[in-house]
Amino acid sequence: MQNVQGAKEHLQTHQSYPATKAELVAACGNLSDFSEEDKREFESSLPEGTYNSADEVAKALGW
Repeated sequence: MQNVQGAKEHLQTHQSYPATKAELVAACGNLSDFSEEDKREFESSLPEGTYNSADEVAKALGW
């Protein structure tokens, strides 16, 4: 993912938790400041599950 810092900021400040993978992917898909490539990578890399914080998402993605 090219815009990891932007993704982290979004997950910390604009995402509500708990959130499922589907909810996170849907929110990511609506963001215009992320490339289609970054959106696809986020969706394919994030394991199925419910996340309680931005830190849990980052950890699951290996950030």
